Amino acid sequence: MTPSDTQLVEQYLAHVRVEKRLAQRTVELYTLDLHKLGEFARQAGVPLLQVHSAHVRRWIAQMHAGGRSGRGIALILSGWRGFYAWLGRQGHIASNPVQDVRAPKAAKPLPKALSVDEAVQLASYRSDGAGVDARLGEDDDPWFAARDAAMTELLYSSGLRVGELTGLDVSASEAARKAGRGWLDLQAGEVQVQGKGGKRRAVPVGAAARLALQQWLAVRGQGLPAAAQDGQTALFIGRNGTRLTPQSIWQRLKRRSLLAGLATPVHPHMLRHSFASHVLQSSGDLRAVQELLGHANIGTTQVYTRLDFQHLARAYDEAHPRAKLGDKAGGKSSGKK
Repeated sequence: MTPSDTQLVEQYLAHVRVEKRLAQRTVELYTLDLHKLGEFARQAGVPLLQVHSAHVRRWIAQMHAGGRSGRGIALILSGWRGFYAWLGRQGHIASNPVQDVRAPKAAKPLPKALSVDEAVQLASYRSDGAGVDARLGEDDDPWFAARDAAMTELLYSSGLRVGELTGLDVSASEAARKAGRGWLDLQAGEVQVQGKGGKRRAVPVGAAARLALQQWLAVRGQGLPAAAQDGQTALFIGRNGTRLTPQSIWQRLKRRSLLAGLATPVHPHMLRHSFASHVLQSSGDLRAVQELLGHANIGTTQVYTRLDFQHLARAYDEAHPRAKLGDKAGGKSSGKK
């Protein structure tokens, strides 16, 4: 920076440090951001007081092309915007060149979903009671094993939200309907749930989940307090007979994923994402997936098309003989001469 530019930056940093009393770390970040601004201005051959919005947009493009995230650029722009606002209050400039400039929108992260093999590995896991970590001792109890298997199978089979799962009753009742709860209908092979906005929907339950639920219902009432057996209607309960909470299901599913040997701890919504992604991969029917998930807007469901494309891209990379540079014509060499 020119001596005059350096002086302006130092005056501003003294202002935010002494008068605004910003934290030391914030002042350090402002210092780095303003030095970056000064370097851009030096390369462009313009003093800081003559920077225009066109310069700023060009520098944003350079940072973005260099790999800087939209969020990172937004933070830098915030520092620059504050500096030029201060310059305006000091009478050095007539308008703030950063005022109407915005950072590139950050790409929305894709929901985390399991592969088909991982989902099946998690759902089909059964503890044999051998080699179980003492901290996870409940997992070799047949009662807990049957319950957790049924919960996992149902989450993956029907794509339920964890709140919808905890709100399920063993059977339909007027009390459940009035309270906004759902219920299991094994004979029809479906669950009735009430989702967001009070919207009810019926979701199919697959054969593996139906079998796991039958096995759970066969042992569900064993060893419970008498009062709990008389009055408890919840499908999934703890040993004290009370309805499971979303937090307890998160913990149980995380335990199960670790015991099943998955590399990533699994949470209930990951199974919902996996359900949607795998159904879309097989059917290609986005509207059906929207209805199954209970999304009011199909735009919410469209994120799974990006997951589906990732799956197709991986399949292409693994299968096509010319997908990667360095392959021989026609794929890997067979070694024959």
